[in-house]
Amino acid sequence: MSCPHISGLAGLLKAAHPEWSPSAIKSALMTTAYVLDNTNSPLHDAADNSLSNPHAHGSGHVDPQKALSPGLVYDISTEEYIRFLCSLEYTVDHIVAIVKRPSVNCSKKFSDPGQLNYPSFSVLFGGKRVVRYTREVTNVGAASSVYKVMVNGAPSVGISVKPLKLAFKRVGEKKRYTVTFVSKKGVSMTNKAEFGSITWINPQHEVRSPVAFSWNRF
Repeated sequence: MSCPHISGLAGLLKAAHPEWSPSAIKSALMTTAYVLDNTNSPLHDAADNSLSNPHAHGSGHVDPQKALSPGLVYDISTEEYIRFLCSLEYTVDHIVAIVKRPSVNCSKKFSDPGQLNYPSFSVLFGGKRVVRYTREVTNVGAASSVYKVMVNGAPSVGISVKPLKLAFKRVGEKKRYTVTFVSKKGVSMTNKAEFGSITWINPQHEVRSPVAFSWNRF
């Protein structure tokens, strides 16, 4: 999704939804992107025609029409981004330069960068068997919307989501959910990356978050 035309699509979404933040716009583009071609086959890498994966194609190909009405978005405040940068051990001077604020402190930061309310999940097990993240979604679709979760797991990882259903009474309402990822017993610590997805579905929308799993840092 990192192509020049994405800026134009972001401008289109901003014109249609002037109240949306940059994070909401990015979320709409990511969660409505598609990863199967018109023959229902996985995307291929244009360089060598090999099967592509989220490390190569990210969330997939953007779908401008669906992005205009994504149903749910993952929004992120400036304060949350500051906590994220602090958790990555950026210096205060670097963070000030990035966020364009005269003063910043890291008195509050995420214990794990993966806690950022991002529309995808990057799960690094390291020496752990269990990783747990909480996300918050905002209803930008119709009032009285109900979504059920669909999980596409990986062979070496168990995934559970709580709750299994999100019911929104009004537009702009926010709901949180928690995902627990468990590395199955016997998985090699040098295992290659694996992938999956978590999708919130109702009759009008599919809000898909790609998930990448790794056991060691690259």
